[in-house]
Amino acid sequence: MSQLPFPQSFNVVFFGGTGDLVMRKLLPAMYQSHKNGQLGEAGYFYCLGRRNYTPEEYRSIAEEKARHFLPAADWDDEIWAAFRQRVVYERIDAENPEEYAALKSRLDKTPAEVNVFFLSVAPSLFTMICQSLARQKLNGPNSRVVLEKPLGHDLASSNAITEAVGRHYHEKQIYRIDHYLGKESVQNLMALRFGNALFEPLWRRQWITDVQITIAEEVGIGSRAGFYDGTGALRDMVQNHLLQLLCFVAMEPPSSLDSDAIRNEKLKVLECLVPFTAEEVRANTVRGQYRAGTSGGHAVPGYLEEPGVPAGSKTETFVAIKAEIANWRWAGVPFYLFTGKRLPKRLADIVIHFHDVPHHIFPLPSNGSRAPAKLVIRLQPDESIRLYLNAKLPGHSMQLRPVSLDLDFTSKFSERREEAYERLLLDIIRGNQALFVRQDELEMAWRWVEPILNTWAADPEGPEPYKAGTWGPAASAELLSRSGHRWHEDD
Repeated sequence: MSQLPFPQSFNVVFFGGTGDLVMRKLLPAMYQSHKNGQLGEAGYFYCLGRRNYTPEEYRSIAEEKARHFLPAADWDDEIWAAFRQRVVYERIDAENPEEYAALKSRLDKTPAEVNVFFLSVAPSLFTMICQSLARQKLNGPNSRVVLEKPLGHDLASSNAITEAVGRHYHEKQIYRIDHYLGKESVQNLMALRFGNALFEPLWRRQWITDVQITIAEEVGIGSRAGFYDGTGALRDMVQNHLLQLLCFVAMEPPSSLDSDAIRNEKLKVLECLVPFTAEEVRANTVRGQYRAGTSGGHAVPGYLEEPGVPAGSKTETFVAIKAEIANWRWAGVPFYLFTGKRLPKRLADIVIHFHDVPHHIFPLPSNGSRAPAKLVIRLQPDESIRLYLNAKLPGHSMQLRPVSLDLDFTSKFSERREEAYERLLLDIIRGNQALFVRQDELEMAWRWVEPILNTWAADPEGPEPYKAGTWGPAASAELLSRSGHRWHEDD
């Protein structure tokens, strides 16, 4: 999005500094930025936690983790030695307001243009932390606060977080992070749509039959039962990641790359999502829960056998939704949202299916099925864009076969691609909010999701079982077939 100047000096404070996100993603991301000369000379990372580490002990642990998660080709002992001098560990009990005075004193020793407070902690601590920071005058115009999901359990709890944080920080200072929006392919979706005259005339109901957005995970819940069982796939993936991707697919062209111009258009999409009645929830959504099966060639337990999952839990690990956007561009075009755990492979795709030609003059393919054009935007594990078209097979016959025009970012561009969290952290330090979720977007997303949550909560049957290593319950395929569509992985 629009590039803002980088400050001469900054402090980034990671609450939850001993946690998985900081160690596995955030510090390695900032090492990459340091390695590539993007951080300037004066910038520090304060990692806060309750453990009694010395700064050197913490840096050694961080180095061990970073070596594991960074590609070997990106590691440089000399550069890490310089970067680690930017990393400072401070022991703090985030629930004790008295300990914030020491944090303020420490930050005063590295005065900066920008102070970023990244709250990689449970949402129950957001209010306490923001209030305690404000008491130390750490909420001035040069301060920014970053909120990691989950941002609420429902609309009421989300609004309570917004209100509590909003007492101490203005909306322009609040960065609600969704790491999917930091992926290169999401921004290339903007470039594809609004930087090429070819696609924009086709990006509407007259030429598109359906849109499918999928985030599939091969893994189960691992050791996260305490979090996941009270959350489920709808809250964990649909309310944030999938709806944000839907907004980028369906939004109107913004007037500029200004952050509010982009977010205004995303909000309009959320406002046009057709709300569900209880009957429509039953007709247009599918929820599933994985049972024992095979994943990656190994036997894996079912959700109810995972450590820490309560007996008889009705938490969903799979969701399929048929959504509709009620506006002139998209009326009548179904948007299918899919996400699940213990599926056959890890992937995140946005697939645009175009209408077939109005009259066929070529013979039916040998498999008996025609393949209209489609555009596949892959976000993970590799990032690419593929346009599938029909071309003639070599030889005397006029038989057609689908072929793809590929844009693989790794092979086409020699420039290094920033990882999602790296790009988002740099944007926070710059003050660019384009890839972050505004409060009104968050509220509209919860308003749309809440009728689904309420209907499911009142359903005594619970989620449909599906075998680990499969693509979810059979009802999810039926959801598409009733409208004459099929999931693109079946093509």
